[in-house]
Amino acid sequence: MKLLPEQYDFNTLPDYLRPGLDLIFIGINPGLYSVCRGHYFARTTSRFWPAFSRSKLSQRMRHELKLEKLFPEHDSQLPRFGIGLTDVVKRPSANASELTPEDFTFWVPILLQKLHRHAPRVACFHGLTAYRPFCNIALKSPGPPPVLGAQPERIGDTRLFVVPNPSPANAHFTLADQTDWYNRLSEFLNK
Repeated sequence: MKLLPEQYDFNTLPDYLRPGLDLIFIGINPGLYSVCRGHYFARTTSRFWPAFSRSKLSQRMRHELKLEKLFPEHDSQLPRFGIGLTDVVKRPSANASELTPEDFTFWVPILLQKLHRHAPRVACFHGLTAYRPFCNIALKSPGPPPVLGAQPERIGDTRLFVVPNPSPANAHFTLADQTDWYNRLSEFLNK
């Protein structure tokens, strides 16, 4: 059963999706702070907007908007530049560790439908914690454990890629590391 946004019993972030996108960024789930602010990656400590702003992925957007840096308030403009945003699980939480296996069992098929319907060139998951349950449920992948970077699986013609989660809770990666991964993603898109 598919829930429409008006049927959720909670507030969440909207999907910024449409057919023909080059790239869809997929987070694990919206954070409560981001939902309160109404924007993706709204925490100032998130590495997403600073790293994205420094990366090749955002060059066209920054040039056309005449900006050096992009901020959470720019999330709704991303589709104009071929980039969408959504989550594996749409239920917000203070921390992704609060998600249950049932959350993934319910939401992964909905995400799979979105990917089939919108058919982006690339779907990029933010973090292996987001990609693993998707891979296990949607793809029933018996292959080796996923790693960061290009994935062997596809959803129709959509290629899959995983970058580090830009959350401040993921302290293993620096802003420079995150930017480098977005640059690698840019190269992957251009192949």
